[in-house]
Amino acid sequence: MKLTFYGGARWVTGANYLLDTGAAKILIDCGLFQGRKYAEDLNYQPFQYHPAEIDLVLITHSHIDHIGRLPKLYKEDFRGRVYTTTATRDLMAVALPDNMRRIQEEAEQDGHPALFEESDLAGLLPLIEGVEYGQILDLGGVKVVFRDAGHILGSAIIEIVAAGQRIAFSGDLGNFPNLLLNPPAVPEAADYLVVESAYGDRTHEAREERQIKLTEIIAETIKRRGVLLIPSFAMERTQELLFELNEFFNQKKIFNIPVFLDSPLAINLTAVYKKHSGYFNERAMHLIQSGDDIFNFPILKMTPTVEESKVINDTPAPKIIIAGSGMSHGGRILHHEQRYLSDPNTTILFVGYQVDGSLGRHIQRGDKEVTIFGQRVPINCRIENITSYSGHADQLQLVSWAKHVNIGNQLKRVFVVQGEAAAARTLANLISEQVGADAIAPEENEGFEL
Repeated sequence: MKLTFYGGARWVTGANYLLDTGAAKILIDCGLFQGRKYAEDLNYQPFQYHPAEIDLVLITHSHIDHIGRLPKLYKEDFRGRVYTTTATRDLMAVALPDNMRRIQEEAEQDGHPALFEESDLAGLLPLIEGVEYGQILDLGGVKVVFRDAGHILGSAIIEIVAAGQRIAFSGDLGNFPNLLLNPPAVPEAADYLVVESAYGDRTHEAREERQIKLTEIIAETIKRRGVLLIPSFAMERTQELLFELNEFFNQKKIFNIPVFLDSPLAINLTAVYKKHSGYFNERAMHLIQSGDDIFNFPILKMTPTVEESKVINDTPAPKIIIAGSGMSHGGRILHHEQRYLSDPNTTILFVGYQVDGSLGRHIQRGDKEVTIFGQRVPINCRIENITSYSGHADQLQLVSWAKHVNIGNQLKRVFVVQGEAAAARTLANLISEQVGADAIAPEENEGFEL
C-alpha cells in the first residue's frame, strides 16, 4: 500500500489523501484550500492523480476544507462512490451548494473561470452514500468503518483494513467534553495513524472558564451599549453558541439584549442538526426530550433574507450578531465588520480557528486596519478569544488520544497533518516522545510505502 498526501500536509486546509491498496485507489477527503490567496489559487491546479482512476472517496466530515473540491473531482471524470455518515451526507447537501455560490462569486470578481459548474454538483450528489457509525463496509477486499470523531455532527474517524494493514484517519478530532456530541471514539487497533494537528502546539482554556468569560463579555457589551460580533462557522460552532445562549436565557443570565443569527447557511444547517438529534450526547438528548428547543430562545432573531439582515442595522445597540463565515472569509459577517470594527464600543469575539492569511487572523493578531469590500477599515474595537469553543482537540487531547490508539504498542508510524507547519512538527515530536511511535509531519505531495 502507498499513502500520498496531496493536501492538508503542513496546511490546516485542503485535506486530500490518496491510499493506493494495489486493488483500489481510495481518496480520503477532497477539501478546499483556504486562507491566503496562494492557498485559494491551489484549488484551480490540476489534481496530482487521475480522478477517473479513483474507485472510492471516504469523507470524514462536512467542513468545506474536507469536501469543497468534490464537485471539481467529478468535473474531471471521477465516477466512483462516495461514502460518509448519514448526517454528513445531509449536511453536504446543504453546504456544497452554498459553497458553490460563494466560489462562483469570487471567481467572477477575480476573473477566474468557475472551479466547477452546477451540473458537476448535480452529478456528484447522487454518488454520496450514507452509513452509520460502526457499520462495516466490505468494498471489494477493502473494509471500512466510520467511528464518531466528536468534531461536528456526523464527523468520523475512518478505519481502513486493506492488504493486511490497518490504517486510521482521525479527520478533525473533537474538543471534548462537547455540549452536543459524544467524545471521540478510539480505533480498535491501527498499524498506521493519520492525525490532525490544528492545535498541535497549544491548549484550550477550561470549559467552565468559557461560560464565565462569555457572560462577562456580554455584560460588558450591555454596559458599553455596544455590539458583540461573533464570526462563527455555520456548522457546529453556531449550534454550540445557540445551545449555550439558550441555557443562559433559561438561567436568566441574559434576557435584555437581542441576538441575531445572520447566516442563511447556519439557519439551514441548524435544521439538519435538529433532524439528526440522535447523534447528540445523552445530556443534549435529555433536554430535547424534556421539551427544550435547544437552538432557539425568545431573544433570538434569525434573519435568513437580505431584507431581514439589513434590519439589524436599525436595531439599536447593545446587540449580539452571530454571522458567517467563521474566519471572516466571506459571508454577512463582512458587512457587520465593515460597519462596526472602527467603533471602540464594539467587541469582536473569535470562537474558532483563524487560518493564516484569513481576514479573521489579521483582526485577531491586532492589525490596525483591514480592507473589506475595497474599503480600508480601522480596527478600534476590543478583540476577544475563547479557544475552548473550538471544535478541534488541543495538544493534550491529541497526544492522549494517540496514546489510547497505541495502547497495544502496535503503531508503526503516525502521520501528522491538517496543521500549520510549526504545529504539525511540534505534535509529531511530542507523539514520538510520549506515545512511543515514530511520527512525522509529511510534506505536500510526499508519498509513503506502508
